[in-house]
Amino acid sequence: MLAYPRAVAESEDLDRLAAFTYLTVPEHAVYLAIMRLFTGSLMTDLSAQQVTEAVAEQRLELPLDVAVSRLNQLVTWGNLLPSSHTVRVKSIEEYKRARSRYQLSPLGERVQRQVDEVLASADTAREISRELLGLITAGLGALADDVERAGGIEPAGARESVAAVFAQFWEFRDSVRDFYAYLGQVLARYDLDSAEYAGFKNLLLDYVESITEEIVLLAPRIERHLERIWPHLTELLARVDQGGLAGAAEGLGIAVQRSRGHEHSDWVALRSWFTDTDSRRSEVSQLRDATMRALQSLLANAKRMIRSSGQGASRRRELLRLASWLDAADQDTAADLYASAFGLYAARHLGIAADAEAVVPATESWWARPAVQVPVALRDRGERTPRGRASGVADRSAQQRVLLDQATETQRQRADAAAELLSAAADLSAVRLSAPAIHLLLELMARALGAGDPALGNAVTFVVDLGLRCELIGKPDHLTVLHSATGDFTATDLRIAITRLEAADD
Repeated sequence: MLAYPRAVAESEDLDRLAAFTYLTVPEHAVYLAIMRLFTGSLMTDLSAQQVTEAVAEQRLELPLDVAVSRLNQLVTWGNLLPSSHTVRVKSIEEYKRARSRYQLSPLGERVQRQVDEVLASADTAREISRELLGLITAGLGALADDVERAGGIEPAGARESVAAVFAQFWEFRDSVRDFYAYLGQVLARYDLDSAEYAGFKNLLLDYVESITEEIVLLAPRIERHLERIWPHLTELLARVDQGGLAGAAEGLGIAVQRSRGHEHSDWVALRSWFTDTDSRRSEVSQLRDATMRALQSLLANAKRMIRSSGQGASRRRELLRLASWLDAADQDTAADLYASAFGLYAARHLGIAADAEAVVPATESWWARPAVQVPVALRDRGERTPRGRASGVADRSAQQRVLLDQATETQRQRADAAAELLSAAADLSAVRLSAPAIHLLLELMARALGAGDPALGNAVTFVVDLGLRCELIGKPDHLTVLHSATGDFTATDLRIAITRLEAADD
């Protein structure tokens, strides 16, 4: 079986995600300390013994054999590589200490760098690098002038300009996304007090509004600069590649990840950030929508605080205070606090017995006893006396007559079907059976098959009230075809014998 090349490529890409596995295992603290040793400097080459000694300085106990196992596991996940560096030793002891050496893989270095960035920026509000937007505008304007000049732009100048523009753009884009993600997390809270609300209101109205206004002001200028660059983009990318690593490695068959701005897709992403296209809206438009949603969330918080008269709809602080009390209390005190806070007191008897004659001991568990039917008045209103007069007994004689007529009609149809089967018993395949007759015959066949095996001669059943006997007889190479109003039924290696029950008994 041949696999599609695209599916194989996607599978290989997904296999690279195994490099994140060390962050999710129970020993992730040890793995994290090991990876930080390798990313501490460039081209680090360490043995298992060196890793054990370095981790011990961080007050983590890691035996040598366990360190070897952890390092080999990181090699399996793709974070490390076995080192091929030659090591000079003066004794067997030094050889044992240095024989298993490892170095960082490119994938492992990138994963650990991203992990450190996430851990350093978690739960913090990232400031938007608003000054970069002006630099991006100026850089794209200068680049547009250079590519439109006669003779084009020099390769060195092209690389410098493109690198500066895309480094500034990527930093600006990431800071915007991080800030709005944090802002959405904060505004989703319903436990903001008046002081926090005032602080976030000033942040949103002053900081966010100024950022949005500046982006809206400069976005049209960036669009015009990109429109000027776009006809010369192919030539610009060719100039950028001159003297780069990609051109030098092309003949060697080495895959090179180009710098940002060296691919056509990078420019498409830059343009789609500021310009609406047919398929999607630009990030600038989405930014305006996000700001409007943030203002709506802020207004919803203001309405909530006004309606609650300063009390607040959220009980987050009260619940945290209760949790601290429960954490510091002993078992009995914690039980009393829990019962008082949530009203979960012991069960009380209502005085309603399930059965007047049944004697239920006081030690009997209610879990094993049948449920008690509680009157509606007591269940809904807490009153034992019923309201209104008791309703009379409903007259269901008409429904009973209808059911009796239906049962009589069903029995008559079964009797007619039995008579039809007996009349055609000599050759069932020669007649066309009615729907009730074929249904009755199939019912008899099912009961006969459940009673015995046709090959042994004990597949027999009968219906006393209809005076009908059915026997299934095994007969090799015999084909039985039954024709009916609902369709044809075919049975192989089987013969059906229908007889009267009295005749069978005689």
